[in-house]
Order: sequence, then C-alpha cells, then structure tokens
Amino acid sequence: MKVLMINASSHPKRCTYTALSEIAGELQRHNIQSEIITIGNQIIAGCIGCRSCSQTGRCFRKDIVNDVLEKMETADGFIFASPVHFASPSGAMIAFMDRLFYAGGSFHHKPASVIVSARRAGTTAALDVLLKYPMYAEMPVVSAHYWNMVHGNTPDEVKRDEEGLHTMRTIGKNMAWLLQCIEAGKAAGIQPEVMKQKPWTNFIR
Repeated sequence: MKVLMINASSHPKRCTYTALSEIAGELQRHNIQSEIITIGNQIIAGCIGCRSCSQTGRCFRKDIVNDVLEKMETADGFIFASPVHFASPSGAMIAFMDRLFYAGGSFHHKPASVIVSARRAGTTAALDVLLKYPMYAEMPVVSAHYWNMVHGNTPDEVKRDEEGLHTMRTIGKNMAWLLQCIEAGKAAGIQPEVMKQKPWTNFIR
C-alpha cells in the first residue's frame, strides 16, 4: 500500500515537509510506503471552469496537476498539506486542489487527511478550506486527537512542537489502520456502492 503526500510549501524541506516526514515515519512503521510531492514551488494556474476535464479526466493545462492525477490512480491514501501564508491555505494549494478535484474521479472512497503548518494563527481556517475537498469526493477523512496542524517558523521550531508532532504520528497511525481495514474488507468481498448519477438542484427559478 502507498500514501501520496502533497506538499504545498514553496520550500520543499521546511516546516510542512517536517510534519509530513513525521507521518511518513509512522506509515513506514506499519509497512506502508509514502511519497512526498512538492507542488508549492511551481506556478499553478487556477481552474477556469471549461469542463474539458469531464471528457478526458485530465486538465487541459499540462502541468503538475495531471502528473499527480496519474499517481493518484495507483495510490491508496492521500495527505494534502499546506503552509498558512495569510490565514488560509497557500494560493498554489487552492489552485491545485480546485483543478485536481474538478478533474479527478479515481480517488473516491480512498482515505485522505489534510494538515496545515503555521507560525502562529490561521490554521483552523485553512483546515476548514482544505477539508471541503475530500468531503466532496466521498473520501473517508483521517483525523487525529487534535486539529491536524503543527506550529513553528522553522523546521527546528516544528520539531519542538511536541503536541503537533504527536498529532502527525496519530494521523499516520490512523491512516495505516484505515487502509488495513479497507484491504481486509476488499478481501472479504466488501466493495463501496458506486453512485451512478448525482442529483443537481438549482434553486434559481
């Protein structure tokens, strides 16, 4: 089994990466592979609502979003991680997530978690934004015993956030447990019911 981790920091190995590494270590302890993909150091344009992805399953912009969509087809779980730049997820992360979830469909019923990293504040607002994506896509959300966040302005400060690091390890432990449960369920012949068509209600008359 494998968990794909998205790092939306523009600094590949700073605070957000430190948090993800803690999760990766816990997953490894349960014999689950992980891969961290940094997207925050790239220029990512936002979704324009052209709906071409509904025909192809890919965005017409040939960039990191399509690369991740390819990898998501074979991954079993996901961690979406963003720094807090201005009381919300980074602009790159929002553009990335909008296009990823608009085009994607191969990750329904796969577990996901979202985490944020900040010096001080804006973390809960950022979590609220990011949680809406997996909740929309029928993805079981992996939580911990506290909000999924770490605090610190440098990797060394994050490493001193004992509660935050413990939260990250708990996410890794809970992700591993849920993946193992899903694998056992599939072995027993239990499959999720696939929604064939979603109702679309328009209240403007």
